[in-house]
Amino acid sequence: MKTRENLELIGIHVSRREFLGAGAGLGVAITLGLGGAAATREANAQERRTFNAYISIATNGAITIQCPAPEMGQGIMTTLPMVVAEELDADWNRVVVEQSPIAAVYAHPIFKAQYVVASLSTFGYWTPLRMAGAQTRRVLMDAAAERWKVPVASLSTEPSVVVHAASGRKLSYGEIAAFAKPPAQMPNLDPGKDLKSPKQYRILGKSTRRVDVAAKVNGRAKFGIDAALPGMLYATLARSPVRDGGPLSSNADAVKKLPGVTDVVTLGHGVAVVGSSFPAVVKARRQLKVVWRDGLPGDGLYSDIDLQDYVEHARQDLRSAQDFRSTGDAAKAIAGAAKVVSREYLADHVYHAQMEPMNTTADVRGDSAELWVGTQAPTRTALDVATALKTSADKVKVNQQYLGGGYGRRATVEASVDAALISKAVGKPVKFLLTREDDLAAGTFRPMTAQKIDVGLDRDGKILGWKHRVVGEPVSDFVYAPGRNKAAGNRDLIFMSGAELPFYKVDHHLSEHLMEKERTRTAAYRGIGSGYTKFAIESMIDEIAHETRQDPLALRLSLIQAPRARRLVQKVAEMSKWGTKREGTALGMSFTEYGPNIKIASMIASVAEVSVDRKTGKIRVHNYWSAVDVGLAINPDGIAAQIEGAIVWGLSCSLKERVSMVKGVVQQSNFHDYQVLRMSETPAIQVEVLSSTPTPTMVGELGVPGAGPAVANAVFALTGKRLRHLPMTPQRVLVALAA
Repeated sequence: MKTRENLELIGIHVSRREFLGAGAGLGVAITLGLGGAAATREANAQERRTFNAYISIATNGAITIQCPAPEMGQGIMTTLPMVVAEELDADWNRVVVEQSPIAAVYAHPIFKAQYVVASLSTFGYWTPLRMAGAQTRRVLMDAAAERWKVPVASLSTEPSVVVHAASGRKLSYGEIAAFAKPPAQMPNLDPGKDLKSPKQYRILGKSTRRVDVAAKVNGRAKFGIDAALPGMLYATLARSPVRDGGPLSSNADAVKKLPGVTDVVTLGHGVAVVGSSFPAVVKARRQLKVVWRDGLPGDGLYSDIDLQDYVEHARQDLRSAQDFRSTGDAAKAIAGAAKVVSREYLADHVYHAQMEPMNTTADVRGDSAELWVGTQAPTRTALDVATALKTSADKVKVNQQYLGGGYGRRATVEASVDAALISKAVGKPVKFLLTREDDLAAGTFRPMTAQKIDVGLDRDGKILGWKHRVVGEPVSDFVYAPGRNKAAGNRDLIFMSGAELPFYKVDHHLSEHLMEKERTRTAAYRGIGSGYTKFAIESMIDEIAHETRQDPLALRLSLIQAPRARRLVQKVAEMSKWGTKREGTALGMSFTEYGPNIKIASMIASVAEVSVDRKTGKIRVHNYWSAVDVGLAINPDGIAAQIEGAIVWGLSCSLKERVSMVKGVVQQSNFHDYQVLRMSETPAIQVEVLSSTPTPTMVGELGVPGAGPAVANAVFALTGKRLRHLPMTPQRVLVALAA
């Protein structure tokens, strides 16, 4: 049985035969039809010929494409099937999309599991899905060639039709599906020769309506929270308020006697209340009193006090820091500089605030379990639940539902483990659902950080050296398993994401991570480390521009050499009319990348227009412009929508969102004291999507990192005051204005 420790090693080589038939693993999950209702019924009513794990074609021409990645609002249910349909040369109007089962054949090529994180779904599945479509197209052409007794080289395809131009004959894909016999091994195609070039695309690059919209509008879409089983009970959980803590005692006996309560289940990390209705268990939960044991050593984190300790650690070399990225000799370059500019930047913990609280419906019977859940990690869900139940993963059936918000929060699967354990304890199906208060109290958080950047300048203001120290708790051990950071050489890629300068010409650069003790539930968050590292970097670029009396746009263009990046910065300056005098508002700029290296990075240049109420300290963002480059823009409108959502997310966590802790316990409880950006506060957003390469890069998180620095830089342009602490709350603005 595989455990969570080797999550990323669970993938096994899949042969072409397994790919063709999708293997025996197809039984571990139901298929959720996500196409239009009429199209789905039409496809299901006809005989369907399965060509490989991704494609089946009905005799009436309806084409069913499996989407291997969960849909959580990012549009992946449309994007990935578009890739398949393009190489298949399918008529998109005849396509029905289904959520794939949970099986090894659908594993993400990078993660070796079905797992949606880091904006890598399209990038990772790009080549396998193209091959699936192209191979099926070739099988259809081979079948037509055999039927007509002509060379396959004499055939071509139009949308869902094979054509023999010499004779004028045509066969639809549906007609071919009636007699075609897919081979035991799919055709061996050469990606460099047998796949389409961008100029041949009919579907990719054109804005396409998302396939999930209709079901979400008319209510047919099923989210995790919608699951219901006959005779099920309801449960909620009080989880230890600190990491790795657990219950010592509780008033469980008294709570069991409350109306509607059927049981109280004590787990190693919390106490669950089970009952006949959710209102009953919520009411009883309010009366539940638990005495908790301590968690990790030193778990009593005090946000305000400890953040100041982080600042001191950033200033002094009290302990050795771990190098993350370096070029040249930054220390030597800074030591020999004519001037050194040093700045510190802070960021508080933030909570995912996903609209759907964590939930799972579980039915455990003997050594088998079936779950209904919206998760970013269906493979891991099966593995972790199997481990908790002391059974094997093939006996855990995961029914993938829509996600009511994820972006890192649903990459962890503790809600499914809890639901399974509670169902096993009470011997009945259980719908497990956290209240908002418990979701926040037991949340996983973007780390609290202190950062110090030292920049050495020569007498002409040119950057000679750059040193960037980031102080905070690592993330990977909590997200994956203890020992993950050590195995990676103490280089936490999630925590340190963005702490580099791939597009700015700085010959001597060093970024380093000073790891604090692990005391809180730090985890991946939309934009991961870039949300705070790029705030520091892009604010510092602006501060260097001020120190050297340069326009922030001019400084960036002087540092950026890559044509793709320069084009974006120039484009957003044009969009925002940079340099135009405003009355009562000002502009701020940022340029950020997202991706593992310069060759495949996505990029975004942004400008925010803000005003500041000097009496209340409230920042108002009026307009926000972004130019983005994501390589090949598969679905431009869908990309623009993702970027818009990410910008709103980035503005919200930069202006409002903050988790504070006292002795490790979260002090906020709901949206009245954990505030998020409201619709009335959302700026007018304009996004320009540019294509530059023949392959797609990352999209979903790209819009987050640049929001904070663009706003902070605009506030400085307007007021002459710097904001260096996220979030930029009215109270912090008033302090800055008074300084």
